[in-house]
Amino acid sequence: MFTGIIETLGIVTKVVPEKENLHLTISSDITNELKIDQSVAHNGVCLTVVAIDNKEYTVTAIKETLDKTTIGSLAVADEINLERAMKLGARLDGHIVQGHVDKTGICKNIKDENGSTVFTFSYDFDASAITIEKGSITINGVSLTVVNSQKDEFSVAIIPYTLEHTNFKNFKIGTKVNLEFDVIGKYVARLTQFN
Repeated sequence: MFTGIIETLGIVTKVVPEKENLHLTISSDITNELKIDQSVAHNGVCLTVVAIDNKEYTVTAIKETLDKTTIGSLAVADEINLERAMKLGARLDGHIVQGHVDKTGICKNIKDENGSTVFTFSYDFDASAITIEKGSITINGVSLTVVNSQKDEFSVAIIPYTLEHTNFKNFKIGTKVNLEFDVIGKYVARLTQFN
């Protein structure tokens, strides 16, 4: 379980395919606090630490993860949003985030609003992937509030701090991102399918 509040950025230092899996090695300033078997969200994708070597650690993404997320498109030198799992009893500063990406989206527009930046994303609509105005959405692991909710697109407004401290600063029109829709909304959508 995560909050969607990014702790730090990591840098991909190695990408090694093995059969249908992909091993990613990440350099980060939190590596010395990690342990093997620990869950860490990487651009919103929950992956398990399988090796640690000085300031670098390695995680493995399986075919299912590679098919449904942007993890397989990462390359050496890419910046990646990182968040360790939430501590029980700690404040929940963001939203409830599982680290299970629902689908990918595409950045369609970026607009400077003189103090904030508004990003618009589109995605393939289905009944389990909905946004609501002022509801939560997680984009590359960053928990945000939806504005301008449409059937197959939505926008989010980013404050300067978030822009500077996440990989949102690297987004361009056409950037593919990981989307995790609000967990409560997904359960409600599923329940209404049976009524």
